[in-house]
Amino acid sequence: MPKGNATAADMLLQTQDLCVEFGSTPVVQAVDGVTLDIHPREILGLVGESGSGKTVFSLSVLRLIGKAGRIRRGRILWQGRDLLEFGEEEMRRVRGSEIAMIFQNPQASLNPVRTIGAQISSVIRLHQKCAPATARQESLRWLEAVRITDPIRVYEAFPHQCSGGMCQRILIAMALACRPKLLIADEPTASLDVTIQAQIMDLLLEIRETYGTAILLVSHDLGVIARMCDRIAVMYCGRIVEMAESRDLYSRPQHPYTRLLLQSVPVPDPSHRPTKIAQPHDFVGLDAISQGGCRFRPRCAEAEPECAKTEPLLGRISQEGHHVACLPRQREAADHREKRRNDDGVPEVHEDTSSVAGNENIIDPWIGLSQRV
Repeated sequence: MPKGNATAADMLLQTQDLCVEFGSTPVVQAVDGVTLDIHPREILGLVGESGSGKTVFSLSVLRLIGKAGRIRRGRILWQGRDLLEFGEEEMRRVRGSEIAMIFQNPQASLNPVRTIGAQISSVIRLHQKCAPATARQESLRWLEAVRITDPIRVYEAFPHQCSGGMCQRILIAMALACRPKLLIADEPTASLDVTIQAQIMDLLLEIRETYGTAILLVSHDLGVIARMCDRIAVMYCGRIVEMAESRDLYSRPQHPYTRLLLQSVPVPDPSHRPTKIAQPHDFVGLDAISQGGCRFRPRCAEAEPECAKTEPLLGRISQEGHHVACLPRQREAADHREKRRNDDGVPEVHEDTSSVAGNENIIDPWIGLSQRV
């Protein structure tokens, strides 16, 4: 797990001020100023409600957003190289061999008129320039590696002859066939039942341990995120509003949006259900972005007059690397730090941010959420 003082040399992938937009009148900024980094062997969770920009960000890393969208500014550094400066042929060599992606709908992501074996073999032959017989052998080996019990039968089958869970395993096998250093998993369990979800998550954890693959796990399922990730980034309206190590974020959430996300999770025991925080409105619209200030302000019960004037930037509030984009939280953390400095005479101490935001109504994810998968 990376520490807060990790250097740029330790990063596998780093995005800097990435902005992706669609349309012309009006322009929709699906991703706006996102700065993230992923380290080797790390599992980074990207969480947020539908429409927050998670999938667009993931596709942008591989430059797969299509003609309708465009990357307006920013950098995408892959092991120090800016992918935005690459030509299409160079990007094709990166896709699959260095960075691979698992898409949301496994059955829709496979070609329905080609066999499973033909699709996996074509990926291997494209990147490894090997003979068909070698590609077939490698394909069968990877099908077996993702725990498909009859790899030969599946190799010769068509996608419609496979279940949803098996198609997801096939996509994982295809993504791993060229041993990428980073695997982007976009909602890998969205269309699967709970039992298969747990099996796929176990498989991803095994992949990290066996092959040292870093994973960007995109999901709105907080139970999956709680169980899997080393660090978590929370996305809202195209921006990162909070980022921290997994235990720190779940036990001491700072942004009001993160706290509402946690409260939206079904709790098995009603006696442990947190008190719902009231919110003025419950909608996301372009007005929240065009009016300036904090984008969460129309839905935030803690909004202050300053929130309408200044758009908060993601700021660090603890030595453990807890970052939040919330003006009241940043101010209270600064006041808390100043008070500790005056009381103890210590120039820099770790802030106990649980006393800053108040988390008495937040459930314990390691008891409630992790039992769901």
